[in-house]
Amino acid sequence: MSLTNPFGDVTITDPQAMRALAHPVRLAALTALQRNGPMTATQLSAHVGATPSVTSWHLRHLATFGLVTDADPGEVPADGRQRYWKAVARGFTVEPSGSEESQTARRALATQIEQAARQQADRWWAETEPELDHTWRRLSGTANTGVRLTAAELERLQRDMDELLAVYTRRADEDAPADARRVRILRNYLPEAR
Repeated sequence: MSLTNPFGDVTITDPQAMRALAHPVRLAALTALQRNGPMTATQLSAHVGATPSVTSWHLRHLATFGLVTDADPGEVPADGRQRYWKAVARGFTVEPSGSEESQTARRALATQIEQAARQQADRWWAETEPELDHTWRRLSGTANTGVRLTAAELERLQRDMDELLAVYTRRADEDAPADARRVRILRNYLPEAR
C-alpha cells in the first residue's frame, strides 16, 4: 500500500484487498475508524451491525492487507487489556490494473461504496439536513453536471480537484478553525460509453 496521493490516502491496487474491503462489515469498520479514530472491536460493533467477535475477525482480515493496525499506546486509554484498532490513513483510493480479476474486484468494491454512500446520503437528508441552520443548508446539496472531456482532461480534472481538496483533508483536526464541521464530499466520475 502506498500513501503517495494528494490526500495521504492508502492506494489499493491488490484485487484481494479490494474484494476484502467490498464486504459491508469491513467497509463500515474501516470507515468508522477513519472517521472516529481508534476503537476496540466492541466499540466498533455498534457502528457495523455485527457482534464484537465477528467485528474483531473482520478487523484482523483488514489488517492482513495493511488497511488497519493496532493503535499506538499514546492514542488510546491506558488499558492494556483491550485491543484498539486504527485506520492506517484517513481514506483510500482504488487503482486497479487492467486485469479482469482487478476490474471485477474494483466493481465489487465500487458497488459496496456506492451503496454505503447512498445510505449515508439518505440518512443525511432525513436526520441532519433538517437540523442545519440556513448557512450550512444553503452550502449543502447535490450537483449533476455533464461535460465533454478527453481521457487526459478527465485525469487532469481529477488531479486538480484532489489537490484542491488535499489542503483540507491533510489538515489535522486540531488545526481546523473552531467553527469547522466535518463535510462529506461524494464524487463520481462516470464516463459514458460511446
